[in-house]
Amino acid sequence: MLLLQKPSVAFVVSGALLLMILCPISTIYSQESIPLEFRVWKLATGRTSDVKLAFIAREGSAVKLQREDNQKIIELSMAQLSAEDRTFVTQTVARLSREATKQAPLKAETADWPGWRGADRTGVSKESGLLAQWAPAGPKLDWQIDGIGQGYSTPTIADGKVFVLGTKGNQEILYALDEKNGREIWTCPMGTVAGGGGYPGPRSSATVDSGSLFAIGSDGTLIAANVANGKLLWKKNFRQDFGGQCGSWDYSESPLVDGDAVICTPGGTASAIVSLNRKNGEANWQASTSSLGDDYGRAAYSSPIVAEVEGVKQYIQFLNKGVAGFRASDGSLLWHYDPPANGTANCSTPICRDGYVFAASGYGTGGGLAKINRNGEQFEAVEQYFVKQMQNHHGGMVLVGDHLYGTNDGTLLCIQWDSGEIAWQERGVGKGAVTFADGHLYVRSENGPVALVEANPEEYREVGRFDQPNRSNKNAWAHPVVANGKLYLRDDDILLCYDVKK
Repeated sequence: MLLLQKPSVAFVVSGALLLMILCPISTIYSQESIPLEFRVWKLATGRTSDVKLAFIAREGSAVKLQREDNQKIIELSMAQLSAEDRTFVTQTVARLSREATKQAPLKAETADWPGWRGADRTGVSKESGLLAQWAPAGPKLDWQIDGIGQGYSTPTIADGKVFVLGTKGNQEILYALDEKNGREIWTCPMGTVAGGGGYPGPRSSATVDSGSLFAIGSDGTLIAANVANGKLLWKKNFRQDFGGQCGSWDYSESPLVDGDAVICTPGGTASAIVSLNRKNGEANWQASTSSLGDDYGRAAYSSPIVAEVEGVKQYIQFLNKGVAGFRASDGSLLWHYDPPANGTANCSTPICRDGYVFAASGYGTGGGLAKINRNGEQFEAVEQYFVKQMQNHHGGMVLVGDHLYGTNDGTLLCIQWDSGEIAWQERGVGKGAVTFADGHLYVRSENGPVALVEANPEEYREVGRFDQPNRSNKNAWAHPVVANGKLYLRDDDILLCYDVKK
C-alpha cells in the first residue's frame, strides 16, 4: 500500500544543524509495506542527526526520511549522505524491490523489440515471467537459421517478424523472417557492402514503426520499406545526399523514428544529424556543428536518442568529438559534453534520465555523467563525475533502478548512477554486450559465451551460462535481444532463437 503525503514546511534538525527542506510531493511507503527502522544518520561532512530517522523512499537522487519524534518527513540528496548511509539506502531499495517482485502476482507480459535497444532505446525489456535460472546447457534452442550473410546487425522483432541486416554477394540485404520459425518472408536490397575497416557487413538495427521500417547500411544507404511486404518506399545515401562523413569502420547507426520524423547521422559540419520526413525522406532540417570545429560532427558509431530536458525536446547523439544535444524542432545545437569521447571510436548509445546524460567509450577513456542546465535559451552540460573504469566500447550499458551496468575491456561493472561509485566489478564472461529483462542482465561476451546475471547492486550473482552451437570465427558483437519470451543471438551468418519463458 502506498500513501501520498504532501508536507510543505521547512525546518532544521537541531544540534547537528542538518538543514532539510520538505518536498511538496512525495510517494511514501506505508508502515504496512516497510517496517520502519529508525536510526542515526550521518552527512558526508561527518555531522550526525540528533534524532533518529527512518528511510521511507528514494526518488531519483532524493531520499525521504521520517523523524521518530514527530513523524514529519524530511528530504536529503544522496550526495549529502555519508558513504555508509548511501550504501544503506541502495541496499534497502534493492531489497524492497526484490521483495515486491516476489510478492507481486506473476503476469505474463510480452513485448516486441521494434528497434535498436528496444522500444525506448534503453536496452531494457518490459517483459516478465522469464526464466530466473538456466539449466547447465542453457535455455532451449527453438530454432536456428543460416544464410543471412556477413554483418553485426542486431535483430529487431515486431509484427510477428524478425528483421536483420545481412549480405548476399556484394549487396547488403534487409531480411524479414517469421518470428515462429525463422523462415524467410521477404528481402529488400539496400546498398553495397562497405569495407568496414576490415569488418565488412551491416551493423544497423532496423527501426519498425506504424507499418514502416527504416534501416541504414554500412555504406550510408538509408531505406524506408513496408513492413508487410518489404516494398521499398524511398532511399537516401548519406554521402551523396548530405555530404556525410563517417569513420574508418563505416556507418553503424540505427535510425531513430520520432513521430513523423526519422533522425539519423550522416555526419559532417553541415549535417551532423538530420531530420527527415518519414513519408518521403525529404529533409526537415540539417544540424550544423560548425561552432565546435570541422571534425566535431563527423559520424561516430552510436545511435541517437530523444529526451525532454529542461522543458525542451531534443535529440542526443554521441558524435566524433563528444555528446551533443540538438533542439528537436529545428536542429539547433543546444549543448555538448566532450570528456567521454576518445580519438578512435565512440560507439555506445548515451543514457538520459531526469536531465542527466551518461556516456562512455573505450580506448582508455571511460564514462561520465553530465547535468544539462538551462538558463533562458542557453544550455550547458555540467559534469557530475567521471568513472575511468567504465570504458564501454560498443556493448552498451543499461540503467536499472539507480545503478548502471556495462562492461569494459575485461569486467562487468555496476556503478551508482548518482555518485559514480563502483558498487562491484566482476570478470564474468568478460567484454561484451548487455541487455536487461525481468530482473536479469543478459551478458553476451564478444568471444561467444552468454551469461544470465541478477541485476543486483549488492553483488555479482551469475545464474546461468552457456556457449552457443555453431560458433563462427567472428566477434560476437551483435547485442542479445529479449522479446516475446525469446532470446535472439546473431553470429555472423546465423541467427539463433532461444526460449527463455518459464
